[in-house]
Order: sequence, then structure tokens, then C-alpha cells
Amino acid sequence: MFRIDTDRPFLPVNIAVLTVSDTRSSSDDRSGQTLVERIQAAGHRVAQRKIVRDEAKDIAAQLKAWIADPLVDVVIATGGTGVTGRDVTPEAFQSVFEKEIPGFGELFRMLSYQKIGTSTIQSRATAGVAGGTYLFALPGSPGACKDAWDEILVHQLDNRLRPCNFVELMPRLQEHLKTKAAG
Repeated sequence: MFRIDTDRPFLPVNIAVLTVSDTRSSSDDRSGQTLVERIQAAGHRVAQRKIVRDEAKDIAAQLKAWIADPLVDVVIATGGTGVTGRDVTPEAFQSVFEKEIPGFGELFRMLSYQKIGTSTIQSRATAGVAGGTYLFALPGSPGACKDAWDEILVHQLDNRLRPCNFVELMPRLQEHLKTKAAG
């Protein structure tokens, strides 16, 4: 069973929040605000927060900018993960992933099923890694953001979680580049 090792000090991570929407503004972005509040309550830092339109090239450009920013460890996006024509967040994320984390979407949908039943099948929540930065794409509802944060991310982004967590892997996310440079 997983547990928090209280002998280890908590290490805050820098998290950027991206809202993908054609209609939201900073004043009515409830999903983004839900993430910001939960990130801060957990003791992490909100490195940046932006809203971009449902355009794959714009989403990918923002992801690439944050991946290149050494002050951003994690990106959490909300919105654009459905199946309609304007929902292109997963495609934008796929275009920048070096490695996908398929278990994230699978676990999110399993947890979501317990609350919304088969409607969860419409979610294309996804996650991966690029340039040493974790990338998570969530549906655009406050409830989905709460579920993903409260049930998955708050635990995996806590370095004290045992038996393992995403934070303790951060120093090793780019070890493949050292191997290439040495060869």
C-alpha cells in the first residue's frame, strides 16, 4: 500500500497551468482556478498560468516554451480532451512527448468511471514527458480537475510518497541525453 514517508522533507515543484479554450478568460476559468488552488494548497508553486485557444499549433508552442523553461517542472492543462472537432489537446501533447505515460489516462478514466459512469469514455486525458518536464492533459471541467489532482497528481507529485513517485524521477528524466553526449 502506498504511504507518505514523514521522515523525508517535502519538495515543492514548479507547475504551469494551461487552460485550452476558445471561450474562457481569466475571470471565468474555473478549471484553471481549481488547479491553481489545489497546487498551492499542496505546497507547490504555480510557475505560470495561461489560456490558449483550441489550436494544436498554439498548444504545442506553449508546451515547448514551458518545456524549455528551467523554472517549470510540470505542466497541467485543462480542456480540449474530448472528441469534438475543436478538441485537439491530446494531438498537441502527442506532438511534443518524448515518452507517453499511458497509465495516467487509464487511471484517470477508471477513477472517473466511479463518478460519471460510461461518460468517461469521451475523455482523452493523457500524460507524458518531454525535455525533463512532466505534461498532463485533463478534461476541461472543475470536477475532472479535482479528480485528477486529488486522486492522482497530489500523490505522484509528492516526493515523500512510497513506494515511488514522479518527483524522485525528475533528475533522471534526461539521462538518455547524457548517454548520447558521452557516445
